[in-house]
Amino acid sequence: MEEFHRVRRLPPYVFEVVNKAKAIARNAGADIVDLGMGNPDLPAPAHVIEKLKETIGKPRTDRYSSSRGIMGLRRAQAAYYDRRFGVKLNPDTQIVATLGSKEGFANVAQAITAPGDVILVPNPSYPIHAFGFLMAGGVIRSVPSEPTPNFFVTMEKAIEHSIPKPIAAVVCYPANPTAYVADLDFYKDLVAFAKKHEILILSDLAYAEVYFDNNPPPSILQVNGAMDIAVEFTSMSKTYSMPGWRMGFAVGNERIIAALARVKSYLDYGAFTPIQVAATAALNGPEDCIREMREVYRRRRDVLVDSFGRAGWDVPAPSASMFAWAPIPEPFKTLGSVEFSKLLVEKAEVAVAPGIGFGEYGEGFVRIALVENEQRIRQGARNIRRFLETGPETLHNVVPLATRR
Repeated sequence: MEEFHRVRRLPPYVFEVVNKAKAIARNAGADIVDLGMGNPDLPAPAHVIEKLKETIGKPRTDRYSSSRGIMGLRRAQAAYYDRRFGVKLNPDTQIVATLGSKEGFANVAQAITAPGDVILVPNPSYPIHAFGFLMAGGVIRSVPSEPTPNFFVTMEKAIEHSIPKPIAAVVCYPANPTAYVADLDFYKDLVAFAKKHEILILSDLAYAEVYFDNNPPPSILQVNGAMDIAVEFTSMSKTYSMPGWRMGFAVGNERIIAALARVKSYLDYGAFTPIQVAATAALNGPEDCIREMREVYRRRRDVLVDSFGRAGWDVPAPSASMFAWAPIPEPFKTLGSVEFSKLLVEKAEVAVAPGIGFGEYGEGFVRIALVENEQRIRQGARNIRRFLETGPETLHNVVPLATRR
């Protein structure tokens, strides 16, 4: 039977290949050190959980909530932007609460994209950055992920050779999966570029608080005039270890925010009210939990880089995000990232995410998530050391012939 039109536009979900390998290995009794999915394992802050418990069951809290987010939550997000970035936001017109940043991206794509519209998207990048627009009928043109001068050279060429002209560009710093970080000068150039070419900017800042070198990542909205063309998406998933709560925000340009709010008004009634109240408590509450989260990921990063390096796999140390973007070790490069990731599960009992899942320019890399404790990361490194010492000589036994070309 023929697939539906929108489903047909989506490529096979390559992460499912590794997920199946994990399931088979676990069913056989393997203890998988799972560094694949960026699924935070830290507990949500105690005061946030207590606020949730306190709110559940109160009058009216079981009723439909507000699609845009309750006013207290939007005010709390405005206060966060003010103290963190020095950016003033109007809670009424410049903020919408989303069901995580992923839902926000998918629905802003529905809100602003006409069939055939061209969107400039980093490659490699988090899948929703491209596929949200593909599902909305858009056309994707790839630009580099790294915030270097070549980014603007490629953007210029993409605009020059695109018919119709692109309507928007996506950026994501700190970047998922590459962990690249942009500075304020890059954003100044980006805003000037966007205004020159009359395109919108959609900025993913989900990892704003996960940084390790005492250099907090900036917001594009800190740039004068950015509010004219930019919307930014943030998430409480990583900052407050609340991934399952599905709480995020879109902030910035009033026209885009209004379009997103209108689309969402047809699709949902917002998150469960007690979750929104608890999220408000998180944003208004003490920030010790954020600093503790950051320190946990920093220690894990250091252990990962050190232990994997000792095992024979040099992993570049990320300066931000909860991921390391690691080149496939030389003896295994020809396998590609999917087959290498499967091998790690089957032979080293370690799961990572294949780079090809983030775009074709992610091939040759894997993403390693800092979602296991230090002891487990060291365990994974020991497994990998044994695998790297014996793997190349036994590849003919573990890789199907059809994949070795």
